[in-house]
Amino acid sequence: MRLRHIEVFHAVYAHGSISTAARTLNVSQPSVSKVLKHAEDQLGFRLFRRVKGRLAPTDEAHALFREVKEVFERLDSLKQAARNLRLGEGGHIRAAVLPALGLGVAPDAVARFRAKHPTVTFDFRTLHYEEVLRSLYEHEVDMALAYDSIQHPRVTSFQIGAGELMMMFPRGEFGDDPPARLDLQSLENRNYIGSGATGPVSDIFSAEVEGRGLIINEPITVSTFYMAASLVRQGVGVAVVDEFTARAEASDAIDFRPLEPALPFGVFCMHLEDRPLSHLSERFVKEMQAVLQEIREG
Repeated sequence: MRLRHIEVFHAVYAHGSISTAARTLNVSQPSVSKVLKHAEDQLGFRLFRRVKGRLAPTDEAHALFREVKEVFERLDSLKQAARNLRLGEGGHIRAAVLPALGLGVAPDAVARFRAKHPTVTFDFRTLHYEEVLRSLYEHEVDMALAYDSIQHPRVTSFQIGAGELMMMFPRGEFGDDPPARLDLQSLENRNYIGSGATGPVSDIFSAEVEGRGLIINEPITVSTFYMAASLVRQGVGVAVVDEFTARAEASDAIDFRPLEPALPFGVFCMHLEDRPLSHLSERFVKEMQAVLQEIREG
């Protein structure tokens, strides 16, 4: 039986009348009769007989209706799922973020979004910058949120926020009242916790150091900014990290300041050109934008 056969059979069985079934389906009576006749021809047995002017289901129809009822319940579930997706009341979001954005920005955005849309589920991954393209290509995630965009013909990107590099240091490292901004030259006589990670933020810092000819003592190199922050907390040295890591890790033991001159970077959302974001994902990206803005203003 085709879906149209099932739909007509269900309506005629439920209402016991071709005319009522036709009104329910918003089609003509001849159309219902034609589809019902075609269904019987396909099945090889009668579904209804006329008894005192009414259509009476055959034994075969009774047995078939039990199966058809399950199909209709599944169809109703499908329609409800589609409605939820349209209204943002259900669905699944698969996204990748840099470890730095996984500290506070992404969890905050997910919590806010789930508060508004409690039936939405998430699959979040933290990836280093060089892993983002592979993850998109292999359809492990539908979108990636990172600093700067990947320049690739199959990748579409748009900016959702901005930040700047910050110096993190143990409180008291620059006195009780540190200046509003710190010059990178102040690193030359301190132990610097370097980041061996590749990516736009690290590239911005390296280019500035090289351009100014600074000589920095770097006894420790780590792969993530949050590990650098943990070492700063232990009093091992100072580190230059992205703004969002600095704000998330600030505490009674750690302080931070922006650099002079400012070293800004962008926050971008990326997805494959032939796999545009769903309406649900677009709403989540807007939540991320709001969180990024509030953190900077806060």
